[in-house]
Amino acid sequence: MSPGGQRRLPRNLQSRSFLAGQAAAASAEVERALEPAADRSAAAFFDVDNTIMQGASIFHLARGLHRREFFSGGDLWGLLWKQLYFQYLGGERPDHIADARSSALAFVRGHRVDELREIGEEVFDEYMAHRIWPGTRALAQWHLDRGQRVWLITAAPIEIAEVIARRLGLTGALGTVAESVDGVYTGRLVGELLHGEGKAVAVLDLAEREGLDLSRCYAYSDSGNDLPMLSLVGHPCAVNPDAKLRAQAKAEGWLIRDYRTGRRLTIAASRVALAGIAVWGAGALARRALRARSL
Repeated sequence: MSPGGQRRLPRNLQSRSFLAGQAAAASAEVERALEPAADRSAAAFFDVDNTIMQGASIFHLARGLHRREFFSGGDLWGLLWKQLYFQYLGGERPDHIADARSSALAFVRGHRVDELREIGEEVFDEYMAHRIWPGTRALAQWHLDRGQRVWLITAAPIEIAEVIARRLGLTGALGTVAESVDGVYTGRLVGELLHGEGKAVAVLDLAEREGLDLSRCYAYSDSGNDLPMLSLVGHPCAVNPDAKLRAQAKAEGWLIRDYRTGRRLTIAASRVALAGIAVWGAGALARRALRARSL
């Protein structure tokens, strides 16, 4: 023990420990030197569904919840139809959005918030990680490499949006907030879906809170529904755009990035597939009804 009562390292280890400490400190200095200078007044805002990720995140979450017996196969069928429509025929119909809202709330009512967060981590690995568009991921990294903050702005539940942002190394996420009391979902929303004009309001609030210069900011989306958000920033970009957004982007001279391949063939094939699925679904329902009558 030293005179002051503190334990000392043996003399033969002191020099090595000193060198190790110096090396660690030097490494930290090098890492800080390599870090980009923070650009605090500029940021990037990314939509999620069909922008960061192929398809609708709420459907991928629903698949994970169905596997964990949160709801029936019939509920999943309805979500599958909307997913196919959204992914291949383009657009977000208001009735689909309203249905998604009510369905999602019904799925989680009575469940704990921390339970959904844990499931979200698993669902990302099971269904989402391999559906991240590499091109859009590279765009997000481009901003991070320049010291800019990157947020996801999505109608998806905030719990899953935060998982996606964290897994991709982004700054954070804003999403739809479901009400909870004592950590348990009530089946109601706090406000409305973060969609359309709501996203623009969220970006304005975030810009004010973070001291952002929107004329220096970037926004990325696939949907014409996000035109209010895209129109706020100095650098809007249409990613995998639907027809409405593509037309507006061309008229305004905005950047367009399309990371889909064989889109025309995919749309044509998907229309045939959708018709076939509809026929199959109607037949399955009819068979189920006949069996029920015979019982």
